[in-house]
Amino acid sequence: MSRWVLTGLKTGIVTTRYPQGEERAPGVTPGRPRGGEVADPAGIAARCPTGAISVAGNSVVIDQRRCVHCSACRGNVAWEETYEWASAIGKGFDRPFRGSLHVFVVDAGSCGACLSEVRQLNNPYYNMHRLGLFITPTPRNADLMLVLGPVTAHMRPALLKAYTAMPSPKRVVAVGTCAATGGVFGPSFAADGGAADAVPVDVVVPGCPPPPLAVLHGLLVAAGRKEGVR
Repeated sequence: MSRWVLTGLKTGIVTTRYPQGEERAPGVTPGRPRGGEVADPAGIAARCPTGAISVAGNSVVIDQRRCVHCSACRGNVAWEETYEWASAIGKGFDRPFRGSLHVFVVDAGSCGACLSEVRQLNNPYYNMHRLGLFITPTPRNADLMLVLGPVTAHMRPALLKAYTAMPSPKRVVAVGTCAATGGVFGPSFAADGGAADAVPVDVVVPGCPPPPLAVLHGLLVAAGRKEGVR
């Protein structure tokens, strides 16, 4: 027991250097397919269960908002070990979002994987508080809403009610493939085709699930502190 205490005191609290520096620790991202020129583009596209891969001549193009990281194409397409995946919709954000942000999290019908990754942002390694990002339990105190899941029919009224309760100006970040496009669950009789079918979305963080650093990147993009990917 004393050995663990001494080891902890020597190590201290280890927090990621991101966004001040690049994070290279193993396991911080599962990576994702990048696409490009391949030997059998039609065959690779046919393997994709979500239609995220399309053919362009001798190359394949990846729709990251539909990719569920099933790895059916891994080994046949280029793979990138990145985590800055968030993209902004529309123009840049106003000055009010460059300070601290209070974040309201809505699970609108997710499987729980994205929620598990979002929870990691509060632990010492990611420590979102050091960046002025705080989780709030009420939409009335929220600057930004994180939406997880494809927005099921039962959750749609609650999501709309929460969005209406948020003071203006406000932003919405769709986290995960389901929130981005509906994923494998929507659009259907029971779910929408993503958060944008219910509320205005400003930033999309694709992935199934996206790693904590990708979610953190999305929050920083929404805050106007980072550029989104194109």
